[in-house]
Amino acid sequence: MSTFCIVVTTPPHLNQSATVIELIKAIYEQGHNLNGVFLYQDAVLAANTLTNMPSDEFNFIESLKTESKTLGFAIHLCITAAEKRGLTDQAPSNIDAAFTISGLGEMVELSNGADRVIQL
Repeated sequence: MSTFCIVVTTPPHLNQSATVIELIKAIYEQGHNLNGVFLYQDAVLAANTLTNMPSDEFNFIESLKTESKTLGFAIHLCITAAEKRGLTDQAPSNIDAAFTISGLGEMVELSNGADRVIQL
């Protein structure tokens, strides 16, 4: 059994984000552990409470939040990358409460605690 860390850089509106959800499910189905998902670069846009995905498109944001709640892993959000893209944790915050505000140090900790790191 291995422990995985996933670093996501893909924006939530691209179809490639569905691969992240498929990977998370496969990790658990194979009996492995996931110590966390770290959103970096344009992936931080998933935490924006003002994002509204069309109903006929894959909703990465809701899928990720559901998997996190169901499987019990944290979704870490790089606050520096988020602030560069207009997200703020200052009142009034536009960052969804399901995301844990983190820095690159947290990504290092997740990576160090994992047998395998996968970046998508």
